Amino acid sequence: MSTASSKPQAATLADESFMSADDLRSYMAELEMAKASKLLGAMDKAEEARLKLVATLKEEIAVTPAKVAEIKQSLANKTRAAAERGEKEVMVMRFPSALCTDRGRAINNSEADWPTTLTGRPRQAYEFWKEHLQPAKYKLRAMIVEWPGGLPGDVAFFLSWS
Repeated sequence: MSTASSKPQAATLADESFMSADDLRSYMAELEMAKASKLLGAMDKAEEARLKLVATLKEEIAVTPAKVAEIKQSLANKTRAAAERGEKEVMVMRFPSALCTDRGRAINNSEADWPTTLTGRPRQAYEFWKEHLQPAKYKLRAMIVEWPGGLPGDVAFFLSWS
């Protein structure tokens, strides 16, 4: 990389200064390296945020009667709004497939035992549905909704009433 003290040699053509072809190629390479470095920095920050999210979602929450009431109220608002729009399902949770013991394979293959692969809060969400919403005839569908690099990325839970 060039520094402030090492400027590209400029030749003069009429009144204009210009870089040699070698200097221009070096300049372009430096620009590309800077762009790649910036992109890697952004990717590192995104991966850091993803790992933090996975760690947070691995920790189960206390399921108190107040928390159950809060969740039911939130779901009632979401389902009512979706119904008013004429929809018959709503996404109620999205999480990285790293929270599945098989990284989402059973969900992707629609295996009957996919719930056994869930951990942390996704497992709690499934159990909440099983205990509180399934008796009211709500259906829960899990689906891989993102495929980074061709591999299962995020999983989403969809609550339906049709």
